Amino acid sequence: MSDSTKPVFLVDAYTDPVVVRIDGRASFMNSGGLKDFFAVMMRQGKHRFIVDFRLCASMDSTFLGVLAGVAIELRRQGPGSRLTLVRVGERNLELIRNLGLHRLAVVDPGDSLAPAAAGTLPIEAGIRTEIESARLMLEAHESLIATDPANTAKFQDVLAFLRNRLESR
Repeated sequence: MSDSTKPVFLVDAYTDPVVVRIDGRASFMNSGGLKDFFAVMMRQGKHRFIVDFRLCASMDSTFLGVLAGVAIELRRQGPGSRLTLVRVGERNLELIRNLGLHRLAVVDPGDSLAPAAAGTLPIEAGIRTEIESARLMLEAHESLIATDPANTAKFQDVLAFLRNRLESR
């Protein structure tokens, strides 16, 4: 990892498919910038993405929910649109399968290489307010439930907490 105190997503938006490399921990703290990046790319007509997990130290449910939301949106866009997860490693593969994300994305757990990137740029995490962060987390977890209804039991307390937090504002 480039700096163990600052996880980062490196992207090459000029390839097809677009390549995103995770360097460090993928979490609720930095998933918002990634979600925004995917949204911009899709508005620009990009519909094929590869996420490279080779340097991913760990990930949380919000990050996985962001990926689930992206995969759901890509499915809506029709054939040819897809999210591919490569070099996920054993632990990350277990998390991906446990939450059902493997049903929405192409998952290559091995050492397949992502296309060489012409130039990578970091995605800035950006500063989100407490309310914006809560909305991001709620949406991500709702995407996980849309991915697999069995996730409802896993995240019902998180959802209740986040909804309560948003309603009390």
